[in-house]
Amino acid sequence: MPNPLHPSAHVLTVAATGASGAIFTRELLLTLERDERVQRVNFIASDNALRVFVEELDIKGRNNLVQQLLRKKSEKIQAQNNDDIGANIASGSYPTHAMIVIPCSMGTLARVAHGLAGNLIDRAADVCLKEKRPLVLCTRETPLNRVHIRNMDWAAEAGATIYPLIPTFYNQPKSFEEMAHQFACRVLQFVGLEQKDAYRWGS
Repeated sequence: MPNPLHPSAHVLTVAATGASGAIFTRELLLTLERDERVQRVNFIASDNALRVFVEELDIKGRNNLVQQLLRKKSEKIQAQNNDDIGANIASGSYPTHAMIVIPCSMGTLARVAHGLAGNLIDRAADVCLKEKRPLVLCTRETPLNRVHIRNMDWAAEAGATIYPLIPTFYNQPKSFEEMAHQFACRVLQFVGLEQKDAYRWGS
């Protein structure tokens, strides 16, 4: 299991790829935007993720993407170009404390599992693995074939955490947004950023 973030960690990478579940991306970014412990979020969306955003969130293209997702401007969350293989997060010298891919498509999973770093998302994930930093892959697919399962095993063996995009229902969420937010809380708790409004069983 990857080491949790130190409480003073402030820099994260968040990526979205071409699988259904754009609302989970939005809620994770909104939660990070509100978290005063987080200084910067480097956000990457693949072209396929953008298509999902258009279909599921009614996003109008890539211009001002972060502002469209959050419905407000953000100085903390900075969009990165997935074609920019020379961006800051492509280097192990850049102090990223964790990377979360939400949702993580099976194509992205396969490239991460086999070290195929042809774009910034893949390269940033590869950097996390080689630097032994937390890499959380919120996979989204069903049913799973043997290739998917084997790639999950390969990625986990390399140091990634497979964190399937499965929301909880025992907290009786009243909306899709609440459901996605509670999932975001669980992911952030896993990397050491526990949220005050996270649902806790038995509390």
